[in-house]
Amino acid sequence: MRNQQATKLLFEMSRPGRRSHHLPALPAGSETVTDLLPAEQLADAPPPLPELSEGDVVRHFVNLSTQNMSVDTHFYPLGSCTMKYNPKRNERMASLGGIVDVHPLQDDESIQGMLQLLHELQGMFAEISGLPGVSMQPAAGAHGELAALFVAAAYFADKGETSRKVVLTADSAHGTNPASAQMAGFSTKTVKSGPNGLVDVEDLKSKLGDDTAVFMLTNPNTLGLFDAQVQEIADLVHQAGGLIYLDGANMNAILGITRPGDFGADLMHYNPHKTFSGPHGGGGPGAGPICVRDFLAPYLPGPIVEEHAGEFRCVNPAKSIGRVRSFFGNVGVLVRAYVYIRTYGKEGLRKVSEDALLGANYLLSKVKHFLDVPHGDRCMHEFVASASRLKKEKHLSAMDIAKRILDYGFHAPTVYFPLVVDEAVMVEPTETESKETLDAFAEALFRITEESDDLIQDAPLSTKISRPDDVTAARRPILRWTDPAS
Repeated sequence: MRNQQATKLLFEMSRPGRRSHHLPALPAGSETVTDLLPAEQLADAPPPLPELSEGDVVRHFVNLSTQNMSVDTHFYPLGSCTMKYNPKRNERMASLGGIVDVHPLQDDESIQGMLQLLHELQGMFAEISGLPGVSMQPAAGAHGELAALFVAAAYFADKGETSRKVVLTADSAHGTNPASAQMAGFSTKTVKSGPNGLVDVEDLKSKLGDDTAVFMLTNPNTLGLFDAQVQEIADLVHQAGGLIYLDGANMNAILGITRPGDFGADLMHYNPHKTFSGPHGGGGPGAGPICVRDFLAPYLPGPIVEEHAGEFRCVNPAKSIGRVRSFFGNVGVLVRAYVYIRTYGKEGLRKVSEDALLGANYLLSKVKHFLDVPHGDRCMHEFVASASRLKKEKHLSAMDIAKRILDYGFHAPTVYFPLVVDEAVMVEPTETESKETLDAFAEALFRITEESDDLIQDAPLSTKISRPDDVTAARRPILRWTDPAS
């Protein structure tokens, strides 16, 4: 359904003879497209491309861009996805000639500055995680999970413990956890949460055995809760001969406060776009560095950077699982992480997490008065509310809230995840949002809960496209856009 006047297509705006530029005539004897392409690929006539002035083209695409939301234009309270502000300083540094002009096939001798930067970043990742072995090759968080599980598989195979084929995952885990385990050749078992939203230790004990390879744990978990039992959990898994994998998606809550290696993790990944302000969204590019204990480091994917007598070299660990990405991965994202860490320093990174915790708890204190929060009055960097009661009383679902909040100028929070909360509304404000923004967001949520059913169920009302595909016939007829020319 179109709520506003539709933006015309370029073809609809086209007028014969209009041009945005005029190319000079080719010198005599110059090759043309028809000289370079095989005859079978040449059409009798050029394709019917739109003909427009430069002003029309620029105006068209600028107007389209204003229909998008972005972290530069709107508040993005996406729980679990951590849409952090991307400092422009990072972009400038990552765009320097010595960074963007490096060719992946250059010899190590000719890129010593880049290799030194990556070597220092490996050390930073190791220090922040408390895990000394680092590979920065994986291209995303889920890719890092997969690579780390391959490392675990290689480790157990090297020990002759090939019967360890089971990966345990928490029921509140990101969906990538069991998917990565299956892709790495493991079977999976789900460990239940207790009524407090934390790992049910008794259920974990019942599923540990000689076949256990890894327990994939998110801490803080996807409910925004830090599992105070984490040391006991790690001890139980280690006593069973397994490893603890930490899903590092929520590292934004614990930077400089605690380290996964210190509370029992053996392997983990980072999401630089969540924790260290790399660009997020649009499908990439991304990065998913992994950190492991020293006894797992020989199996890391290569190359990694080592320093010998003041020179930096790309090397492959002794028992490496091999490459999981071309060349060195998405270096531009890693450079942004390096600049972010160097900018904040040790004390600054801790302040990042403290501010993230403060913002989330402040927002929770306001939202809990009109949305149920099943797991308490305190959280880490994010919290999960529920629209379940409102759905029963007012037919107001989490999806309705997500759609209506767009009309107030906010991106929707995460909804329907984690699956352990009915009608979940998951909110993460990050550390850079002001009190005024948080107050305005809470006020908008409250006003939505007071609005009429018809208004909310028709939302969003201010966007070019509404929601024709997720409305059931029981609520109202499904509206489908039809081409007026047909």
